[in-house]
This record gives sequence, C-alpha cells and structure tokens, in this order.
Amino acid sequence: MVDVTSRIVIEETRYEVATFAADPDNAPLWYVNIKSVEWKTSRPLTVGSRVAFKANFLGRQLVYTYEIKSYLPGEYLVMRTAEGPFPMETFYEWHSVSDHSCEMILRNAGKPSGFSRLLTPFMEMAMRRANKKDLQRLKSIIEKKLLTKTKFK
Repeated sequence: MVDVTSRIVIEETRYEVATFAADPDNAPLWYVNIKSVEWKTSRPLTVGSRVAFKANFLGRQLVYTYEIKSYLPGEYLVMRTAEGPFPMETFYEWHSVSDHSCEMILRNAGKPSGFSRLLTPFMEMAMRRANKKDLQRLKSIIEKKLLTKTKFK
C-alpha cells in the first residue's frame, strides 16, 4: 500500500486556494509531472465528473482517468482512478488557518499490483518528493499571484 500525505500553508484565503487547486484545468500549472488534462465529461466539476491526465512519473508516460467521488467546494475533493496503471485515490482538504491563510492537505493512497508492487517503497518516496514540489509550486503561484484573479474561477 502506498499512502502519502503532504501539507502546506498558503497565504491566501481558503476559497481562493481551493477554487484554484480543485480546477483540473489548472493541474498542469502546479503539478510538476502532469502535462495535460482532458475532460471526459462536461464541466463544471461535480461528483461523477471524469478527467484524464497525461503525466510523466519515474521516467514513464502515464495516462489515467480520475472520477470525482466526493466534492464539497472549499472543503474537500476526493477522486479515484477509473482507468490507469494502478488504483489510486487523491484527497484534497482545505482548512482556514486565519482569514488570509489556508492549509492544504494532499493525500495519495493506492495499492500497486503486478510488477509495480515490487517498487512500492521507491514509488512512495518519489510520490512524497513530487507532492512536496507540487504544493510548493501551488503556494508560489497563488502567493505571488502569477495568474490573474480571472484564473481563480
């Protein structure tokens, strides 16, 4: 079992952080490994939405589709792979730290099978490192306001 939880405090309101982070179209901006996104269902993001991601991870190109299992805007988002190399769930949680700062928690949990199972310890370490970079990138984008407020849908 792979289970990696990372967290970061971002100096912006919970609403702004959650709105930006939960939008799949923004994933390639802050996820280092995600290269593109394709909606398999129509927008907006709701329970049951399906979104395909193309990513590079551990030297391989991966294509996987997430289905949104649970979503309460500004509070949490839970998505599970519907198609892809191995079953994975991704959890986002947002908590206000103050009126102008938010803690974001990013958790990935899954059970590799087949050959991937042998690489579980290495995969967990690589995921932990990638998640930390991703959250740092998200923090940088949001805090520096590199994107205009219109990007915060």
